[in-house]
Amino acid sequence: MQVQLRRTAYLGGLLLGAMMAIASPSFAQEEMPMPHPSPATEESVPGLTEPFFADVIVQGRPIFQVGSVGNLSARERAQIINRRLSSLRGQSETVDSITVQYNQAENYATLQVNNRVIMTVIQQDAEDFGVENAQVLANQWAEELNQAFDRPPLAIDVAQRLNATVRNLLQDAIGNLPSLVGALIVILLTWVLAIAVRRVAYSWAQKTEGDHSTELLISRLGYGAIWVVGWVIALGVLGLDFAALLGALGLTSVALGFSLKDVLSNYIAGVILLAVRPFRIGDQIAIGDYEGTVTEVQLRATTIKTYDGRLIYIPNQEVFSSSITNNTASPRRRTSVIVGIDYKADIDQAKAAILKALDELDLIEPSPAPEVLVQELAASTINLEIRFWVDSRRAEFLEMTSQGAQKIKEALEGANIEMPTEIYTLTFRNLPPSIQCSPPPG
Repeated sequence: MQVQLRRTAYLGGLLLGAMMAIASPSFAQEEMPMPHPSPATEESVPGLTEPFFADVIVQGRPIFQVGSVGNLSARERAQIINRRLSSLRGQSETVDSITVQYNQAENYATLQVNNRVIMTVIQQDAEDFGVENAQVLANQWAEELNQAFDRPPLAIDVAQRLNATVRNLLQDAIGNLPSLVGALIVILLTWVLAIAVRRVAYSWAQKTEGDHSTELLISRLGYGAIWVVGWVIALGVLGLDFAALLGALGLTSVALGFSLKDVLSNYIAGVILLAVRPFRIGDQIAIGDYEGTVTEVQLRATTIKTYDGRLIYIPNQEVFSSSITNNTASPRRRTSVIVGIDYKADIDQAKAAILKALDELDLIEPSPAPEVLVQELAASTINLEIRFWVDSRRAEFLEMTSQGAQKIKEALEGANIEMPTEIYTLTFRNLPPSIQCSPPPG
């Protein structure tokens, strides 16, 4: 009996739709195919992807929902109705009241404006929403549409829009809940696994490398690799096509390359520096105009503490492209002191006195042994260069160089070897007779 009534309603809807199409072509009634079963029956159909109901929207606000009918899905039916309502709104700021025409014999109703059909309400709609018949439901929807076309107060309009937005978000969240839960589980497992891999990699690097910066690099690379794999899996669980994502990244790679050129170059240079290791944490280096002790090597920048206590952050790209002087790459470093002795002095005696004085300093390296070389025969002195090896750390280097220079001076003075200053001879010509003086007698 119920099926017979639905077929009768369907035939009546077709006849009325044809009449309205002839009377008003711009607002032709949508087709009314055989109704679908009720939503309760649809839920049991496997592979169903279309929503049961879709929103009818006026001025960006959902007013009510309609279900599927015939071969039209709920979404397609709502799109047809929304297009007609938008056309009404576009023709005039004020829309005439929407009226209901009810066909009691066929049990369907139409919502009309000036004899133009907006939509048809059939018995299936009444059953879907638990209403007595199509006329009652049509009256309700007509009243809601008339209220929607009237401009509501600002507070009500804002509240309705917020309510619609929250409802849509909740519907999307509920529909994607299995995917969200699965992605969350993957992320949690990735976090746990990444921490474990970082600890294992750091422990392994401590046993094999012996360099703190390299240990950090290995642990960070392992940690980052696990996160990359975890995110790929999580996005796959959410239904994202990873191949499409890579294609989109490929399209924007040129723009990203230009905008992030400096950042990426610093990170790549940091990885190379940590892998090649031209210096380590604690080394004293000179890079361009900067000199100090390396305190930290990160993927983006290298931190140097200067000898006067300042911290300098040098981008790794600049470090990588500059000449690096590592003063502490070797534990010993050679220093030199230059001293001038008189031309009448005995050079061998001066050398012996100097070497004996340096032997008394315990912090001077005995091997290679200190050496004294004649560097230059200057205008008034014979310049000797004294070379000896000391600790390469800057503090010890400066201290031992100072002590060595002091011992050399004291040894030469003790051996009665003069260290004259520069002597200049001045010749005056055409002096006035008043200041000329006779040459000394003899």
